[in-house]
Amino acid sequence: MKKHRYLLQVLLCSMLLIIFSCNSNQTEKKAAEASKKDVPKIAEKLIETKRGPVINIADTLSLKRIVLIMKDSAATKERVSMKLSAIYGAKLAGIIRKNNLKSTGSPMAWYKSEKAPYFFEAGIPIDKKPSKLPKGMFIKEMGIDSIVVAHFYGPNELVPTAYDALTEWLKDRKKMIKGAPYEVYVDDPLDVDGKPKDPYKVRTDIVFAWK
Repeated sequence: MKKHRYLLQVLLCSMLLIIFSCNSNQTEKKAAEASKKDVPKIAEKLIETKRGPVINIADTLSLKRIVLIMKDSAATKERVSMKLSAIYGAKLAGIIRKNNLKSTGSPMAWYKSEKAPYFFEAGIPIDKKPSKLPKGMFIKEMGIDSIVVAHFYGPNELVPTAYDALTEWLKDRKKMIKGAPYEVYVDDPLDVDGKPKDPYKVRTDIVFAWK
């Protein structure tokens, strides 16, 4: 009787081991299949996060410009963006309207510091000098210069890569930068509804004059 009970116990244990093994294999297969399905999603996310900017470099000449300028500063980069929006859309635009001037190009900016606090000059090219300017605004006259331009498409935080590319361009050709570099905001980063556009469809020109 004891022998039969022992055999029955062995048989039950064997059956349980087989069932557990089968379930374990099925679980592993399901996990493997699930992980295979997740691989493209993970890879896609990695590609998105590691996507670099598009930078096209052109060696050309600048145009003569009369630029209406306003100086300002900000404690953070976010504040810089907010102030630029107010300067271009309200303050400079108001002076242009008041003096019957015409804008002749895209908004521009010169940055005097790379770290906070950020000091900068924001400007809009205009067709002629106004007779009077309010305090804090002035005119910058730009002549014809040899320039190298980086046409940049991508997130704002990657803009420094365009500066690096232009620095390397000058170094490779044994050229020196002339004056301060500046940025030209060719495309509006917001759509007609005020929503941010795809940064890879928004162009910013970074300009180095050289000698």
